Amino acid sequence: MQEWGKFLLRLVLGLLLLFHGIHKMLYGIGGVEALLAAHSLPGWIGYGVYVGEVLAPIALIAGMYTRIAALVIAFNMAAAIALAYGTKIFSLGSHGGLAIELPLLYLAGALAIAMIGGGRIGLKW
Repeated sequence: MQEWGKFLLRLVLGLLLLFHGIHKMLYGIGGVEALLAAHSLPGWIGYGVYVGEVLAPIALIAGMYTRIAALVIAFNMAAAIALAYGTKIFSLGSHGGLAIELPLLYLAGALAIAMIGGGRIGLKW
């Protein structure tokens, strides 16, 4: 059952994050570019979000290069937390709990996959 557990973790993390990437593909990365500009960073860096929220989740779902894909996602989420929340990481959200719960959950899930691997279920290259 451990292999199925790894597959489930990969599948859920990949699918949920992919929806964020698809949204950015449809509506652009203006919000990401604004966050980068607010931190005096060039807007072109924002295109990296497509790697972290589209390509890496697809690799996770497929089971290809899972540790690398998971590390890309973890970096993407750490950057998102730093840029979007900064010093407010311990602030409460509007519905209770920490404001960074969702990106923190993605970060933790990605780190878990990077540590345990993606398992045997999936495509191998």
